[in-house]
Amino acid sequence: MTKEAIKQIQKELGVNDALLVASIPNRFYLTGFETSDGFVFIARDTAVFLIDFRYVEKAKQIVDSCDVRLSSSPLDEIKELCEANGIQTLYVESEKTSLDFAKRLSKTLASSQVKVSDSDKFDILIRDLRSIKNQNELSLIKEAQKMTDDTFTYILERIAAGRTEKDVMLDMEFYMRKLGSEGVSFDFIVVSGKNSSLPHGVPTDKKIECGDFVTMDFGAIVGGYHSDMTRTVAVGSISDEQKAVYDTVLKAQLAALDAVRPGLVCKDIDKVARDIIYSAGYEGCFGHGLGHSVGVEIHERPNFNMRCDTVLLPGTVMTVEPGIYLENKFGVRIEDMVYVTENGCENLTYSPKELIIL
Repeated sequence: MTKEAIKQIQKELGVNDALLVASIPNRFYLTGFETSDGFVFIARDTAVFLIDFRYVEKAKQIVDSCDVRLSSSPLDEIKELCEANGIQTLYVESEKTSLDFAKRLSKTLASSQVKVSDSDKFDILIRDLRSIKNQNELSLIKEAQKMTDDTFTYILERIAAGRTEKDVMLDMEFYMRKLGSEGVSFDFIVVSGKNSSLPHGVPTDKKIECGDFVTMDFGAIVGGYHSDMTRTVAVGSISDEQKAVYDTVLKAQLAALDAVRPGLVCKDIDKVARDIIYSAGYEGCFGHGLGHSVGVEIHERPNFNMRCDTVLLPGTVMTVEPGIYLENKFGVRIEDMVYVTENGCENLTYSPKELIIL
């Protein structure tokens, strides 16, 4: 996608305009090269990747969307690029550029009469480009999701009363890395019993007990692209209340999955699941959005929530993850990742969702 994305950006630039990209995810998206530092300078007729000595050799081997140049004094080199290309307005990423850097950049460019613009025009363009996955991006996400599903299958045989949340989490992460994951999509969530009422709880030394729900939220990374999945399982016998909550979440998730199709407004898909949960008497117990897009970052736009007016388009990868959380008692979340097709969606997650009692 890198070359095509840069061409799309160049089409939107004026003759005397340029865009400077410094954020890690957008820089990776435009170059295919993951690094902790560097700048992508894009003008109508040129694209340059400024990178320091630590990475320049590898970058020259990998990056084919930009001219890779060794950088030792980035601000001065950006100024030289602006002057060489007749730039009058240099756009920066409004959402991701620090005020300090913007001030230093403006000061450096002042003598060249280059205006630094924090318009969000190109933030929106790159966000929209990233939201639609091509087949190569989709294949990487599918591979990452397969590792995630395989990890769930593996850990089901190893969850038992007496093991700690941290122990299960470490077991999952180690196995996923053995499968070939480049890392973890985010810090894994493994919470049990009362801790499962915390939507983004942190694994602790708490031992899993009979009667606990165990909620696991985790994902892999392949080729820089992420996966995301949540499953809740039970250990030993559970109460009627636990079963009722699980069944409600599953019903809401299945209904939302059935509703996902292009042309719908994201908040309307969120409403499908939310109405089922609220009508079952759990209003106030589902406090997060139904889902989010996934790609080179674990949380991308658009989102399934009560506010998102974005119209869903084919090619988007979204999570569908309703939950119910009863404070100081327990919680349930079920999450799949789907690819929006021309007529509906393809579920990329194959792990079972019917209540598993271990």
